[in-house]
Amino acid sequence: MNATRWFGLASLTLMIASSALAEDKAPAAAEANAAVGRWTTIDDETKKPKSVIVISEENGKLVGKIEKLFRDPKEEQNPVCDKCQGSLKDQPIIGMTILRDLKKDDDEWNGGTILDPANGKTYKCKIAVEDGGKKLKVRGYIGMSLLGRTQHWVRATE
Repeated sequence: MNATRWFGLASLTLMIASSALAEDKAPAAAEANAAVGRWTTIDDETKKPKSVIVISEENGKLVGKIEKLFRDPKEEQNPVCDKCQGSLKDQPIIGMTILRDLKKDDDEWNGGTILDPANGKTYKCKIAVEDGGKKLKVRGYIGMSLLGRTQHWVRATE
């Protein structure tokens, strides 16, 4: 084989390899941006759907609002946050912003906060998309990430 053919074959091989690497990276980038959307929270104890949270991006930061609650018919269908403090005290939980100020950092969003309307407390928070965009790992914590709890939300199908 002459030098021209070797060069052509080597160029073709590099193009194919580069294309394959680019395709491998594309899903990770898409997955990282997939945090925006509707997510169903799952109750830690019952493993049943608890709420639907809508996550959107505002000024480069993620925010999340409660769109829907899955409540027993005997429970108040539009509860208020009686344990919240300040301007959120006694405000309706549906429509409440519970995720704030999450900033992109590699494959996760962090630096923000999450409010737990059940106890009215706000925690530091970080989230990461998993399972090809089907799950959202949500970690709320006090101080260091080691002191907290993780939930896995699932992409809402409605």
